[in-house]
Amino acid sequence: MSVAASTTLTYEYRAVDAAGTRKTGSTTGKTEAEVFRQLTSMGLTPLSLRVVAGAAGGGRSKKVGLKQLAQFTSQLSVLVSARISISEGLTSIAESEPDPAVRAVAKDVASRIASGETIADALSAHPRVFNKIYVETVRASEKSGNLTKALEHLAEMLEKQEETRRAIKGALMYPCCVIVALSLGVTFLLVYVVPKFAKMFSERGVDLPIFTKVLQTFGFSVQNYWYLYLGLLVGLVFAVRFTWSRPAGRAAIESGLHRIPYLKAILVGLAMQRFAQVLGVSIHSGLGLIESLELAGRAAGRPKLQADVDRLTGQVRTGGRLSECLPDCEYVTPFAKRMITAGETAADLPRMCAVVARQYERETAHLTKNISTVIEPILVVLIAGVVMVVALAIFLPMWDMVKLMS
Repeated sequence: MSVAASTTLTYEYRAVDAAGTRKTGSTTGKTEAEVFRQLTSMGLTPLSLRVVAGAAGGGRSKKVGLKQLAQFTSQLSVLVSARISISEGLTSIAESEPDPAVRAVAKDVASRIASGETIADALSAHPRVFNKIYVETVRASEKSGNLTKALEHLAEMLEKQEETRRAIKGALMYPCCVIVALSLGVTFLLVYVVPKFAKMFSERGVDLPIFTKVLQTFGFSVQNYWYLYLGLLVGLVFAVRFTWSRPAGRAAIESGLHRIPYLKAILVGLAMQRFAQVLGVSIHSGLGLIESLELAGRAAGRPKLQADVDRLTGQVRTGGRLSECLPDCEYVTPFAKRMITAGETAADLPRMCAVVARQYERETAHLTKNISTVIEPILVVLIAGVVMVVALAIFLPMWDMVKLMS
């Protein structure tokens, strides 16, 4: 079987070593001949090679969730700390992994490490799974000999991010369900109930108020041209997603969201939590201060904070101290500035970053738990307003009809 030399493929192999023990696994290469030479250099005699279907490079790997990635990182940390062969350990993990995406990634990473790549290089072949922050942290910790601790910190950080994400989703579930139910109920009233009452009133000679006519017209338009409204909704969703994918559009949306007081507190808390986590883990892993700041700024996911960090790194690069440049960062909170300054002064920046991350983790957890409490009064007012609008559309002409009959 011939394979195009321009494409790196993943091969599953069966081989025997010098002692005659059978070995199975996977490795990568552009041709069978290249893979054959790799296995021979490892002291193995290949018995069979088979291209893994659809495994043409790590860039096509499926997205892996934070929970699965945290578990994979913890397992990798255990392998490193136990001084077990990483390639063999990952191969055994892949064999017992129920998630096909994680299994494919573990096999490919194992084969790349077995063929001589570093752990960071093997992970970087899957950018959809391991982002730059993850890869660069592993790369720095490999060089500094602090890989086990770095992986433990990464696993802990990913677990906390997943917990925060679940908490926010759980807190938003109730108001989202209420809004969906309210929208369906209003649509039913406008499409079926209001037009029937309006028709009945018109047949009895009741002059419909302008309020009822507007709702009647709107109900008829939804009933007859529902596909236009559906298209408008879908178009709006795509427009928001397109705007969010552009730096300028995302900055504009972020600016609008930060004008909402309660939401601003959550967004700032989440940004500072992630910024401090990544900064502390990166420095602890052996990365320089400037590179750690750049990674932390990108990880925070907030354009305003990213702009502050870009200015900060420029000042630090020209010789400024972190504590002297931090006051210019408007997005960074006073508490974070104090703790980071104290950490730099005491030469214990990773620990102070951990303190900042824990503080904002607690604050955002408290805020997200109370989202429903804050939104409930708004929902009550919204529901009352909708009920009042529909009730007036029906009862105003009904009162007129009673007057005509009396």
